[in-house]
Amino acid sequence: MKTHKYPKIAVAQIKYFDISRRNNVEKIKKYIRKAKKLNADIVCFPESCVHKTETLYFNDTLIREIKEECKKNSIWCIITEDLEIRKKKYNTSILIDREGNIKGNYKKIHLYGDKVDAGSRVKIFDTDFAKIGIVICWDLAFPQMFRKLKQAGAEIVFCPSQWEYESRAHKEKPKAMEEKLLESVIMTRAFENIYFVALCNPVMDSKFQVSYSAIAGPHKILKKIVGKEGLIVAKINLDEIKRVEKIYNS
Repeated sequence: MKTHKYPKIAVAQIKYFDISRRNNVEKIKKYIRKAKKLNADIVCFPESCVHKTETLYFNDTLIREIKEECKKNSIWCIITEDLEIRKKKYNTSILIDREGNIKGNYKKIHLYGDKVDAGSRVKIFDTDFAKIGIVICWDLAFPQMFRKLKQAGAEIVFCPSQWEYESRAHKEKPKAMEEKLLESVIMTRAFENIYFVALCNPVMDSKFQVSYSAIAGPHKILKKIVGKEGLIVAKINLDEIKRVEKIYNS
């Protein structure tokens, strides 16, 4: 699939369950429209973003609504939720294309208290703007996953997340320290693999939720949002990958 050099990628740090107490579909549709107005090629939403309690299916009504909104706005989208697949439950990211079709899915491999089955396959997806990989939340802590995505040709890796901090892990200011930790990790993943990394968290009432989302290039944070709902968009230069690779390979 032919790609272009300067895609615009969006990350939607949405607040959960304020429009509806049961699901976030109206909020997701609203931010799909916002991303399109800013000419984004893709918008990524956080982990467990669709429904509050239910396990869903690929053909669920709520997912069909989101697919239709992608089609109306001709934009790619990543949503993540617990899905039942062949009688097993997985924490699953769904990649939806501009025509509203599901172009692929990724099942979370590294679980952290998730009451689901673990996935087993690292995947690359061809889009009309870049080759992308998807990881979910705690996968971020495993550099070998990101290396495999690089070897498979990834140019951008998206990480939908619902990252919470452990109070006992920090002596003081745990939320602030965890934000710094997340920033350092996504910058490290982007630098050590020389590609772009986009992290997306939600805004929630949970005391332990870290509402930090960002888009990182190999050398810097391009855009970030902390502690509030909003959309960040970055225009990235895919040629930067080859340019930086040449520098370090020499």
